[in-house]
Amino acid sequence: MLKLNKANKKNSYKKNIITATLLPLLLLTSASQSIQAKEQLSIKNVATMATQIEADVIKWRRHFHQHPELSNREFETAKTIAKYLNSLGLEVQTGVAKTGVVAILDSGRPGPVVALRADIDGLPVTENVNLPFASTVRSTNNGQDVGVMHACGHDTHIAMLMGAAKILTSMKDKLHGKVKFIFQPAEEGAPRGETGGAEVMVKEGVLTKPNVDVIFGLHISSDTEVGTVNYRSGGIMAAVDPFKIVIKGKQSHGAYPWNSVDPIVTSAQIIMSLQTIVSREVELIDSAAVVTIGMINGGTRSNIIPNEVEMVGTIRTLNPDIRELIHKSVHNKANSIAKSMNAQAIVTLPLDYSYPITYNDEKLMTEMLPVLQATAGVGNAKVTNPVTGAEDFSFFQEKVPGLYLFVGGRSKDMSANQAPDHHTPEFEIDESGMKLGVELLTNLTLDYMSNHK
Repeated sequence: MLKLNKANKKNSYKKNIITATLLPLLLLTSASQSIQAKEQLSIKNVATMATQIEADVIKWRRHFHQHPELSNREFETAKTIAKYLNSLGLEVQTGVAKTGVVAILDSGRPGPVVALRADIDGLPVTENVNLPFASTVRSTNNGQDVGVMHACGHDTHIAMLMGAAKILTSMKDKLHGKVKFIFQPAEEGAPRGETGGAEVMVKEGVLTKPNVDVIFGLHISSDTEVGTVNYRSGGIMAAVDPFKIVIKGKQSHGAYPWNSVDPIVTSAQIIMSLQTIVSREVELIDSAAVVTIGMINGGTRSNIIPNEVEMVGTIRTLNPDIRELIHKSVHNKANSIAKSMNAQAIVTLPLDYSYPITYNDEKLMTEMLPVLQATAGVGNAKVTNPVTGAEDFSFFQEKVPGLYLFVGGRSKDMSANQAPDHHTPEFEIDESGMKLGVELLTNLTLDYMSNHK
């Protein structure tokens, strides 16, 4: 009996130890499952609400599509946006970076400040799509009469962010912190002689008062299937640095070239040398880069060697170190070759504007990836290759962690080869793709607030 009692006590002690060890794990697992269930419930709720307002989102998009305005001229667009945001009871500021609109949703509870951004400008493109709401607007762009069209989907961006604002405002009692809705003008570039866009918004303090902790943005994509979201950690869109090289030589008669310092021959050697920067100096296995000369001007007639030649080009990079390397190499090659030809090279880099790399914060991307996957569905959140196009959303990302995503806007019955390019008269998107954009903006906000309250 004594031995049996001791054995029972020992077994009872072991049982207590096992219970004490496993109970917290069981409780943690149960809590984790409960949290996951709540997250799934929240995502389903957002999907339901997005479905309920989808008709409104489409209506808003069609209004903006039919009434596009050029960069820094989005006056009526801004009025429409501001009027709607005021109707939601938000704190609204207009005239930001000339025509931008910013609104704040304050939950009244402590937490992070999440910024959501949409660009609002159209392009000097004459629409060639047979739609009942096609644009017939004409305007003046840098002194030229032009058609105006939302040929890059900014009309959908406005509508999607307005939809997210509607849902988040209706969920105010569940939020922790503040949401800052940023409707940005002039993403496509300000008119000649003006400044604009995200860079000006940042300078004017759009990321302060209150200080923004994180920012999310997205772009509709005409060649990405509806229901899909494309993402990438790190550089997703390139930095853009236009540059100009002026070669100064000595003019002479074309029949007596030995009396000249020929800037045309010099510029030709420089152009060929610039092409070796990417092919021979950049580790392309890490990231792509581009050095392009797009314009060259010099001379007046066939029998005169001119005094100077001007070249204008662009540099695209996806890595900050490679960006610096290329900048140095352009200077070195231009100056060294010019000197070897007894000419002078004057390099202006950057020329008139410069966009940083659109860079998705790695830590933030890892944190938010489950939200993308849960919102879009299994297999619909896909890693994408970087593109050498540029986006001034990058100015926001220079200051605070941010994510920039691509949302599908191509009809499922259309192949990628059939999809019309952005910035063309034939550009068109499937409006059903906007619902996912509304859900993503909303769920990213809710998840980040929940994790950082």
